[in-house]
Amino acid sequence: MISIKNIHSLTDFRRNASNYVDQIRETKSPLVLTVNGEAAVIVQDAHAFQQVLERLESAEQELKSMKLDALRKDIAVGIEQLEAGDYVEHDEDTLSDLFTDIKARGRRRLAENGTL
Repeated sequence: MISIKNIHSLTDFRRNASNYVDQIRETKSPLVLTVNGEAAVIVQDAHAFQQVLERLESAEQELKSMKLDALRKDIAVGIEQLEAGDYVEHDEDTLSDLFTDIKARGRRRLAENGTL
């Protein structure tokens, strides 16, 4: 989290850049620099920034792995259902109804959970 003490104007940063860089290196806390009173850029220690990138990449990989595991489980359930004869065949006449049903279930799930 960024402390209110770490919000400074770009003009002030330019005047005291060396001091601010020392502060960033010492505290590892990023600075928010403002232009005309609006947050414009973040200045952060390079090592701390690299750590954030590595954590983000790790989280993305973990999420990808979890999604892949869930997909594999869903496929396995589908295969089991097929092998057990627990399925319904559709033709051109009933395919439209199937798609309508799938869309309706997706909309309900989205309304209930905010996710599909």
